[in-house]
Amino acid sequence: MALTDEAITWLRTSIQSGELPPGARLPTEAQLSAEMGISRSGVREAVKVLEAARVLEVRRGDGTYVTSLAPRLLLEGVGLAVELLRDDTLLEVMEVRRMLEPVATGVAALRMSDADLDELGSILDDMRDAKDDAERLIGYDAAFHRTVIAATGNETLTSLLDGLSGQTLRARVWRGLIEGNSSHVTLAEHEAIYRALQARDPLLAQASALLHVNTSEAWLRAVLAQA
Repeated sequence: MALTDEAITWLRTSIQSGELPPGARLPTEAQLSAEMGISRSGVREAVKVLEAARVLEVRRGDGTYVTSLAPRLLLEGVGLAVELLRDDTLLEVMEVRRMLEPVATGVAALRMSDADLDELGSILDDMRDAKDDAERLIGYDAAFHRTVIAATGNETLTSLLDGLSGQTLRARVWRGLIEGNSSHVTLAEHEAIYRALQARDPLLAQASALLHVNTSEAWLRAVLAQA
């Protein structure tokens, strides 16, 4: 395992230094083995680890390449990890969302285009039509918040928050809201966020988003307590 770690460090350093920039083709396994001074099996394992982390892409019959290193790729694992978290840790995820999402929504109020607002209004209409259908609401809810956060223009933040708002987490919140006959409450909160964004009011948008995250957290706690 130590040799694999050494190979990972070597490759990571080469990528960080720009010696192997995004899109670059890696030397062959034999060449890397000779250059690193470790076995080919150590190189092979290191490549597998970095491929799983979306740092490298192995193209069969062509070679191994450095990916684009875009945040959406490198942070993809966050969403996969959230789907595996247990109940208590899901509450920690909600706490992180409470720290980040309202501020991001406030920033979006200053950066959203008219086209973004039109798209958001259309999603909100879809949410109203699907108010009693948890499965459809989960998708529209994700699209609503993704559109808002994407308007910040910060791909890292967008990817991170998208990962923290996994489908399992949304499903638990929305099913709890529908079963509790309270879906109208959070729909109203989405409408309040939309109006604040329309008004280009960052403080109101931030406050509206904070209220919404707090409501979602409260319902998640209620659902987990019944589990």
